[in-house]
Amino acid sequence: MKVPPQNNYAFIDAQNVYMQTKAMGWAIDVRKLRVYLRDTFSVTRAYWFVGFLSEMSDFYTLLQNAGYVLIFKEVSRDHEGTPKGNVDVDLTLHAVDLRDEYDKAVVLTSDGDFASLVRYLRERDKLRAVLSPNRTHTSKLLRKAVGSSASLQYLEDAKHKIRR
Repeated sequence: MKVPPQNNYAFIDAQNVYMQTKAMGWAIDVRKLRVYLRDTFSVTRAYWFVGFLSEMSDFYTLLQNAGYVLIFKEVSRDHEGTPKGNVDVDLTLHAVDLRDEYDKAVVLTSDGDFASLVRYLRERDKLRAVLSPNRTHTSKLLRKAVGSSASLQYLEDAKHKIRR
């Protein structure tokens, strides 16, 4: 009997992934990442959560052309004017609201704020994997929520496939 293909969704904490890979001295090629998610995790839909900045419109177009669904968050600015687009709640709500549409979720982040979401998905057999940018900066809360080391993977291990 042939196993039907999976319909998995990815939920990407864009700022976290960007900052963590930048700190390691490399950048992700968003097209290669989208192919990697499709081929490795059967991701049919990839949600890119990001704070909206008008000056980034060309990049947003690139993301859409690469096959991402963009979910924008209003950006606030700190006292120095640095933009902050906190997407944690939006990403969590989308993952929960859409749970009946997908087989499994792939969550890209290293942020411990997603531990509750990861635990929720795992307890309902909806978690395919958590992809953290690197081992060093993955939250202990996130590691604990994943539970199984097989479900926690690192983008740094796939760098040769997804690097810009």
